[in-house]
Amino acid sequence: MAERLAAVAGLRVTLIDKRAQVGGQCYSRMDPETGVECHAYGSHIFHTSNEAVWNYLQRFARFNGYRHVVHAKYRNRVYTMPINLGTINAFYGGSLEPREVAAFLQREVEQAGINQPANLEEKAVALLGRPLYEAFIKGYTHKQWETDPRQLSADIITRLPVRHNYNTRYYDDLYEGIPWDGYTRLFERLLDHPLIELQLNTNFFDLGARRKEYDLVVYSGPLDQYFNYCEGRLEWRTLRFDVRRYSEPDAQGCSVMNYADLEVPYTRIHEFKHFHPERRPTPGTITYTEYSRAAGPEDDPYYPINTPRNIELLQKYQALAQAEEQVVFGGRLGSYQYLDMDDTVAQALAVAEQIIRLRP
Repeated sequence: MAERLAAVAGLRVTLIDKRAQVGGQCYSRMDPETGVECHAYGSHIFHTSNEAVWNYLQRFARFNGYRHVVHAKYRNRVYTMPINLGTINAFYGGSLEPREVAAFLQREVEQAGINQPANLEEKAVALLGRPLYEAFIKGYTHKQWETDPRQLSADIITRLPVRHNYNTRYYDDLYEGIPWDGYTRLFERLLDHPLIELQLNTNFFDLGARRKEYDLVVYSGPLDQYFNYCEGRLEWRTLRFDVRRYSEPDAQGCSVMNYADLEVPYTRIHEFKHFHPERRPTPGTITYTEYSRAAGPEDDPYYPINTPRNIELLQKYQALAQAEEQVVFGGRLGSYQYLDMDDTVAQALAVAEQIIRLRP
């Protein structure tokens, strides 16, 4: 939005970030010990079928040809995710053909005997059957939400992707890749405009009365924090990463390995080196082991929790937001939505266009 308002409308824009760098959770940095570029807040793979978003970002970055493939460990065996024909055949020790998958899964579902799913577990079993759910969904979900899946709403799962062929790609979008020279350079190019002023290491809430100096505020922080939590706190999940460096060139053989067993305390391990096969190999590598937990007041919020309580709170805050003059709320935090990168870009471009169009 800063780039559009400056480049198209000729407006002076001050971009404020409480961190020491731009890019939010997409920020990437070079690890000085291994020479591997790391995604500081977990893996970010850009993917979209929105041609306008793709074309816009192409102006600021060249993307490589990376195609995301995720593997999962369960009981010391490795499978591909999302569940595809290879996963099913490997798990059941079979040799199903594509035309046989639907009927096979239907038999598994019928054996479970769940007609009206009342929670996440029952909904997943009604879609996959119990064996696949127990292996790949139950433990991972329990760790991700720190809650028994039987206590989670069935609405959390609308569908579980199951491919009836051997396609191992995680995403089905038309466009996919990682910026050749990293996300940080992408953001630096976006903001390289004489009308954009950066104020890093600056907390928006420390501005006080200075906020009134601006004709318009685009706020992408936590929605409840803007209103000083007057209706209560919205709940979030957060992540913690344990970093490990290796002298050998490859630690796990892929960019992301999920760990489905409940007994394994972490959810997945990221090895960022695999995002850039076009780069010169480095002698060492680095991994980030990811742990999920409830976010406290000082934690970075990652994932909104769509419980009835939070939905009710969100509606109250949305009513307050609509009453705010000259303030635009957006992004994952400002809208309390789980938004992919392309969704966020599309939202920002649309709102910026609307602001420019309505200006006198």
